[in-house]
Amino acid sequence: MTSSRASVAPASASAADAVRLRSVRRAYGEVDALGPVDLTVRVGTFTAVMGPSGSGKSTLLHCAAGLDRPTSGTVEVGGVRLTGLSERRLTLLRRDLIGFVFQSFNLLPALTAAQNVALPLRLAGRRPSRTEVRDPLARVGLADRAGHRPTELSGGQQQRVALARALITRPAALFGDEPTGALDTATSQGVMEMLRELVDLEGQTIVMVTHDPVAAAYADRVVFLVDGRIADDPTGLDAERIAAWMAAGRTGGRAAAGGSGTDDGNAAAGAVPDRSREASC
Repeated sequence: MTSSRASVAPASASAADAVRLRSVRRAYGEVDALGPVDLTVRVGTFTAVMGPSGSGKSTLLHCAAGLDRPTSGTVEVGGVRLTGLSERRLTLLRRDLIGFVFQSFNLLPALTAAQNVALPLRLAGRRPSRTEVRDPLARVGLADRAGHRPTELSGGQQQRVALARALITRPAALFGDEPTGALDTATSQGVMEMLRELVDLEGQTIVMVTHDPVAAAYADRVVFLVDGRIADDPTGLDAERIAAWMAAGRTGGRAAAGGSGTDDGNAAAGAVPDRSREASC
């Protein structure tokens, strides 16, 4: 069977790098919303992006995921350079290499969970097998809800369906824009635990924008943005220290987080609430 993946030449990024941003800048008219920013995300790691309102965190996420084009600089995902691709080739690459999960789920109400999950492959002209659809649903614990429509599912279950839909193409990187923002505390915890397991057990790479220190504490590292630039990139933070940075670090002070990052964004340890872990970032 011929692969439906986009045919694009690989860039020079290391095989250990899932996402690379180099000197990325995004301007809207005379206003710089982002950058310049350098960031490297290693394969099989979990990165949270935080910052005050207007700090550029969603702009960074959209540029990294190929949803927006940077004004200057380069973006690579899965060893493929997004910069300079035509709209058609960029669309194919997003479909094949990138998963994206939104706060609002974006499920089609007339379709069942299984049909929503299958949608990316059907849009690519493929008819996925039952196993191809069931597997990602099973990964998020919803194999028994395949025939239910979104209105028959809780908010947490709907977000899990959205995650399964993003995972069906086995993306090089999974991006989340406030994926728990519409969920209550208990449901949010369940989704975050599932995301952590995807990284730990299956080696999935995740980059997530969040305003929630508790959610961010599940990540290996936290990239703090202020005025469109990376102000700090620490590892090993718990929710309390993340909240302290958000309270005191709005002017870019590293001391609030009590940690330090590296120049290229590669980190070496992470923390999850109530348990310790070490991981290569």
